[in-house]
Amino acid sequence: MAEKTFKLNNGISIPVVGIGTFQMSADQAQQAVIDALAAGYRLIDTANAYLNETGVGRGIKAAGVRREDLFLSSKLWPTVYTQASAVDDTLQRLGTDYVDLMFLHQPAGDFLAGYRQLEQAYRDGKVKAIGISNFQGEKLQQLLDHAEIKPQVIQAEAHPYFTEDEVRQTLAPFGTQLMAWFPLGHGDKQLINEPIFTELATKYRKSNAQIILRWHMQMGFITIPGSTNPVHIQANHDIFDFELTNEEMQKIADAKKNIRYYTPSEANEERYATMQLDFASEK
Repeated sequence: MAEKTFKLNNGISIPVVGIGTFQMSADQAQQAVIDALAAGYRLIDTANAYLNETGVGRGIKAAGVRREDLFLSSKLWPTVYTQASAVDDTLQRLGTDYVDLMFLHQPAGDFLAGYRQLEQAYRDGKVKAIGISNFQGEKLQQLLDHAEIKPQVIQAEAHPYFTEDEVRQTLAPFGTQLMAWFPLGHGDKQLINEPIFTELATKYRKSNAQIILRWHMQMGFITIPGSTNPVHIQANHDIFDFELTNEEMQKIADAKKNIRYYTPSEANEERYATMQLDFASEK
């Protein structure tokens, strides 16, 4: 059976599969975290912008799993990149004195100031690893040119139709690990029901989604599938008792279409740079 963790470029181990909490309310995130931890997950991903960090924190507390046995990641939103209290405010909402991984959520606003803040938090022990999310092209290179501590993780869209090749090539010299969002292609039935996944699901007595999540692991990708359904949460973690062959991995590679479900744009980044978050609404 393959290892359930990857080692980051600073020596820290991160679980291969985590629970993502995107588009969950605080109460939904709380219950999803409880269910995920009961199912054996030890990686939890959230963000300032999800407005559910308090719920994630409540879920961790209610689950009763020791903090040191968890890997918790969150993301700073662009409008707080220049706020000196941004990291501490995030920790307060989560109810913890450190996070294992903190990202810059978008390449928007003063992201260099935001990254410097993460580097200081890393030195202070409040952040055990630094991540960037959705960076590519010129802004990715600009960040790398200025970073004293190279990022341990990049979070980006990745799935069998789109494997983020250019970004991964740029980051390969630094050993930066990819964490995939939309790991199942935003639930695209065409992707999930590709004949190769149906064939392999029959062979291994797994679901098509489990085959895809196993593919992610063998690609070296961390995955954070999100669900509020306890049955799906359990199933998404049940991928460690089989292994795809090299030939099968190649057949999946042949299905790549360079289709992505979210296209970054300057217009979006400009909007994110001014989009204030209403933390008071988080319950």
